[in-house]
Amino acid sequence: MNKSEYDLLGSKIVDAAYSVHKELGPGLLESVYEHCMLQELRTRGLTVTSQVRLPLTYKGTILEKEFIIDILVEDTIIVELKACEVLLPVHEVQILTYMKLADKKLGYLINFNVPLIKNGIKRKINGYI
Repeated sequence: MNKSEYDLLGSKIVDAAYSVHKELGPGLLESVYEHCMLQELRTRGLTVTSQVRLPLTYKGTILEKEFIIDILVEDTIIVELKACEVLLPVHEVQILTYMKLADKKLGYLINFNVPLIKNGIKRKINGYI
């Protein structure tokens, strides 16, 4: 996938987040935003999966621990959703870890519990695009 394809998918993800936030506003549960994001992304013609299990592999051994990716778009971009007062560094580390473990180059961390959604969206890159 080239940079312009990543940019196109990314713009659809951000647009979907704006639509959901405009419709619902802040203050709801993360699961509500997830269901609405899935619907918005699908209406934009994207293939999305939710609650994607990501096994923990340690020194070549798959352990009985797994991580859960909120949304995976086109099997390429990870979208991690939050509904918290403020995004913390641990949230950014979380999505970067998921990206590394899943070998994905691009991710979006979206916090819906903000007055302006533009302040709740962080784009993360694993390596380079």
